[in-house]
Amino acid sequence: MAKRKRHVWLKLPKNKKARRRYYFVITFFLFLLVAAACMTPQFLANRQEARLEDQRSQQLKNWAPYAQQLQKQYGIFSSISLAQAALESDFGQSELAVKAHNLYGVKASSGQSSVTMPTKEYQDGSWVTVDASFVAYPSWQASMLAHAQLLRQGTSWNKGQYAHVLAAKSYQAAAQGLVTDGYATDPDYAVKLVQVIEKYHLQRFDLVN
Repeated sequence: MAKRKRHVWLKLPKNKKARRRYYFVITFFLFLLVAAACMTPQFLANRQEARLEDQRSQQLKNWAPYAQQLQKQYGIFSSISLAQAALESDFGQSELAVKAHNLYGVKASSGQSSVTMPTKEYQDGSWVTVDASFVAYPSWQASMLAHAQLLRQGTSWNKGQYAHVLAAKSYQAAAQGLVTDGYATDPDYAVKLVQVIEKYHLQRFDLVN
């Protein structure tokens, strides 16, 4: 019975130098394949998104100690202070945050240092863009302090303006309290805050009473 020939799909050179060259060519070819895969639009987009998320997480960590200090003084959940700052200022990257250290989109009153910028407002069931005057703060800490004081002390016309926020026993209740008490015109504001808190685990910064 005749023996069947065995097919050799990958035959290595017998000469050692030729074999080393062969390995080098194969390795270099594989490197080019991996490099090409890493240059695909989807891969680059994923890398960019990962870097952005790292930057956002780091910004929140930078703010967190001061948010905790303010919670001790004014009783506002650190997670709420951080989530509002992130949402209102695009994690500190908005033009208003960069130019005026204004993390919460606080409008300026007469006599306050201010900058004028376009902003979106939810009016009569739709979003509109208007020019508004915003407070210019000397630092982001000053912005966070003013925010905590506003929630604790209320407005000049209503000292109990944010009673539901102050009475809240959870960050979810505090987020809803901001909507109930008229802090924002966005009907989905509470949902957005909770999403930011839970995505970045900001509740870990809340101090237990």
